[in-house]
Amino acid sequence: MIETIRFWAIVALVAFGLFFTFVSVVGVIRLPDVYARSHTASQTDTLGAGLTLAAVALALGWQHATVYTVLLLFFVFITNPTAAHAIARSAAESGIVPYENTVDEEGESP
Repeated sequence: MIETIRFWAIVALVAFGLFFTFVSVVGVIRLPDVYARSHTASQTDTLGAGLTLAAVALALGWQHATVYTVLLLFFVFITNPTAAHAIARSAAESGIVPYENTVDEEGESP
């Protein structure tokens, strides 16, 4: 019974991790500027990697590799948002202007 619950928890964590990673990829491809891209890359990629690493830690059980996986999870949670902030700050200091979506009175964008 416990092994079945553990198996389905691992499957759910991997599925959600892959979903958020896919959302991050789509966001990086589809979003218009560096600020929006760094935002989606930092948030959804961190969540996707975090959920997938949590699934790996759950699948490994109580081993030394589990400790390394949890340490890697904390490392990802710290470095991904920090790197995205550094990229956005560098873009701002370089003079890159954020994308503005302007809509005229008829509701059409140019």
